[in-house]
Amino acid sequence: MGRDESGTVSRLREHRKQRFEPVLADHGGRLVKLTGDGALAEFPSAVDALGAAIEFQQAMAEANRDQSDDTAIVFRIGLHLGDLIVDGDDLYGDSVNVAVRLEAEARPGGIVISRNVHDAVAGRLKATFYDLGRLTLKNIERPVQAFGVKWHPSDWTNSGVAPSIGPTPPNADIPLTLPDKPSIAVLPFQNMSGDSEQEYFADGMVEEIITALSRNKALFVIARNSSFAYKGKSPDIRLVGRELGVRYVLEGSVRKSANRVRIAGQLIEASTGAHIWAERFDSDLADVFELQDQFASSIIAGIAPSVDIAEEERAKRKTGNLQAYDFYLRSRAAGHRITKEASAEALALSRKAAALDPDFALGHAMIAVIMSQRFSLGWVIDQAGERKEAERAICRALALDRQDARVLLYCGLALYIVIGDFEEAAAHFAQAVKLDPNYADGWAFRGAILNSMGDPETATGDIERALRLSPIDITKWYPLFLMGRAHILCGRYEQALPFVEASLRLQPNHVHTFVDKVVANVLAGRLDASREALAAFQKLRPEIRSSTDEMPFLPMFPAFNLKYREALRLAGLPE
Repeated sequence: MGRDESGTVSRLREHRKQRFEPVLADHGGRLVKLTGDGALAEFPSAVDALGAAIEFQQAMAEANRDQSDDTAIVFRIGLHLGDLIVDGDDLYGDSVNVAVRLEAEARPGGIVISRNVHDAVAGRLKATFYDLGRLTLKNIERPVQAFGVKWHPSDWTNSGVAPSIGPTPPNADIPLTLPDKPSIAVLPFQNMSGDSEQEYFADGMVEEIITALSRNKALFVIARNSSFAYKGKSPDIRLVGRELGVRYVLEGSVRKSANRVRIAGQLIEASTGAHIWAERFDSDLADVFELQDQFASSIIAGIAPSVDIAEEERAKRKTGNLQAYDFYLRSRAAGHRITKEASAEALALSRKAAALDPDFALGHAMIAVIMSQRFSLGWVIDQAGERKEAERAICRALALDRQDARVLLYCGLALYIVIGDFEEAAAHFAQAVKLDPNYADGWAFRGAILNSMGDPETATGDIERALRLSPIDITKWYPLFLMGRAHILCGRYEQALPFVEASLRLQPNHVHTFVDKVVANVLAGRLDASREALAAFQKLRPEIRSSTDEMPFLPMFPAFNLKYREALRLAGLPE
């Protein structure tokens, strides 16, 4: 740099401003610090990091095309994925050292990545890799498997991110109409902790952010289960926008280390792929709930500047006991597996959460909702004892917090399924969707209880709303089942069958849906089909007879129960 030091510095600054910083922003990266003629940056994902690296090197190749060897400036780039030590705005640790040493191994204008990065990006970008073997790097204890990166310039004129195939909803060829207000889907965040056991923490963080966003009535927020259909995938954001029918998509990462947590996120306009907003938040774990609220508020400000932030409702009850919150998240994760063993595990975890923090409303509410699952699916061991425990959990949760839609829904479910108090349960469901109009589960269960109370026509509207709020929900089988039942109860047997069949394709072991398949076919005059469905039902519940007193899978409304029992008898269910 001796011949023209000031000119070289000027060109470095120009490249940084015109090429490096825009690429960094486009991929949600953060410039940590400048290091002489180099830089250290971090990204929310390995895909973003490599995409930014290729775009920058491509931009530099084009900038140097007409430059002489004396004036051309070339860069080397090294990428590594791993844990970091956070100190204010700076980063330290072996992961930084590995990236720096890999950069030194790159050819001028090239990129070298570690195996961790290679495994995370393979098949997701328009690039190929050549094996550099296990490199011995200065001051790094173990050899590092490394790969060089190659790409075709024509693939990176604009963006080299290859579209990936995400979940395909029913009628995917018919685009969903965008709501008449800002709409957003929050995709599962990448767990950057380097510990698969922390996956539930990242998932729980996203659930809390979705809940916080949903409380703003000026937003249309896709339900958690549809967003989580993309977990473990790297979908094209434009495709996500079309599949979910939203204008904006939020993606990001969570890194939990010791007593620190970092959330990084970027908000993307789905139709164009343009980055609207990117931010990173660091906090002690003791302030994690305030961190969630700050993050949600920033997102709202980014996508709906006309929304009055003062009207955003906060979570009214959060626990100061982080271990209790941890048990709550684990309980939720176990309950989602929907097996007898997982249900027992979820119940034990929710009991621990409530015991550790007796003032944690969601901990008590989780006990109630797990009891509902056990009663509904016939997994109860001590019926009288578990019913009393559910009653205590309901009373305690509601005494602590009636302003959290989840608490209301969970307690309403236990009142509905375990206690049998339909009127009180319906009131809780109605209040839940009033507090959170974007709560898909709230609308679904409000539809369920309307079916049970003899108003299936009204129920269809609630169930349709649940399906729209969560169009590719991994538990979509349940609202589909509810819609089939509503049509049966309204006498629309032919219309019911497609919903029943769709539900069974997604969840083939749900006894309630098999009963509805039997009933719909009998009442539609399809006796052969009804008998096939009955045989499948009897494999799951061989002890049931048409005269059995307790059948939890019946609609519960007396007149409808009689209709179901008679249809089951006509199909051939023994007395």
